[in-house]
Amino acid sequence: MGRTIHIFPYEQSRLTSAYAADILNAHFRRRYEDFNYQKSFGHLLSNMHSDAAFICLWILITNGVFDVKTDEVKSVSVLEGDSVTLNTDVKVQRDDQIRWTFGPQNTRIAEIIKRDQINFIFVSNDGRFRDKLQMDNQTGSLTIRNIRSEHTGLYELTVIISGKTSLKSFSVTVYAALPSPVITSNSSNCSSSSSSSSSSSSSSKRSSVSRCVLLCSAVNVSAVTLSWYKGNSLLSSISVSDLSISLSLPLEVEYQEKNTYSCVINNPIRNQTTHLDITQLCHTCAEPHRSYFIPVVVGVLLLVAIIAVLGGILFWHIRNRKQTAQTGRYYCECIYSFLCWKSVYYMTIISCKIE
Repeated sequence: MGRTIHIFPYEQSRLTSAYAADILNAHFRRRYEDFNYQKSFGHLLSNMHSDAAFICLWILITNGVFDVKTDEVKSVSVLEGDSVTLNTDVKVQRDDQIRWTFGPQNTRIAEIIKRDQINFIFVSNDGRFRDKLQMDNQTGSLTIRNIRSEHTGLYELTVIISGKTSLKSFSVTVYAALPSPVITSNSSNCSSSSSSSSSSSSSSKRSSVSRCVLLCSAVNVSAVTLSWYKGNSLLSSISVSDLSISLSLPLEVEYQEKNTYSCVINNPIRNQTTHLDITQLCHTCAEPHRSYFIPVVVGVLLLVAIIAVLGGILFWHIRNRKQTAQTGRYYCECIYSFLCWKSVYYMTIISCKIE
């Protein structure tokens, strides 16, 4: 039955003879454990030929005498917080070796070596990869859990099978989660557009058109594209590279339009869309209105003057009646005339006679 030996992390570096010595020490520790258990020196000697082959294999590995076959770089995109698995597409057999390195320094982050029924597995637990790496002991595939932007970079896979070495490279790009774009009304402007009528007088009519300037924004984004769409048609777009900045993209529309507008933010993995509701963000222009202030003031003043005149006439009439009550009666011949201005009637007294 196969056994797996997990080798504790050492200094992160490329595979060297020092690391080979570490693996050999682990290998021979296993041999001496078997010797102490079985109390048989002959049992240990029976495995010396395989140990010699094991040492020779490591000498060949560390001196790089195998032919190397290099494949193209495979691009992998992943969203921050997700997990990604880099597949080897092989199955680990006896004396096979699979090694993973990261970055321009080719820092060793994971390795598996199969010797007889024993798998020697090394997984980095330092720095940015602490508690994030998992290596499949059957295939050597590497899984990165809860990936972050700091894990963006080049991962190189070295596979040594039956004395032949092949290389694979994975370019991993980690994208931040996308926010939903926000649409706001930057300003509302009214402009007049003229159209000629087909009447005989060829008069022109003026109509007021409401134009609304909208702004679509996204805050603290990188490696994204912000776009305005009219239905399924692209109207405008703006992109940003790796810098984390705030993006804004304006759009001018007419309130009367019945088209569907939307703002979309996207990266190579996902997109977020916000649809525009014109009725909530844009408002129609107020119709031009005439000023009624001056006519109203003039009308009120005239009304006050008329009331004052009528009051004066009434007062004079009452006073004269009291003065002539002792001598006789009088009557007034009045001719009524009215002038209709703001529904106010006027009375003009022509003459009064005393009997």
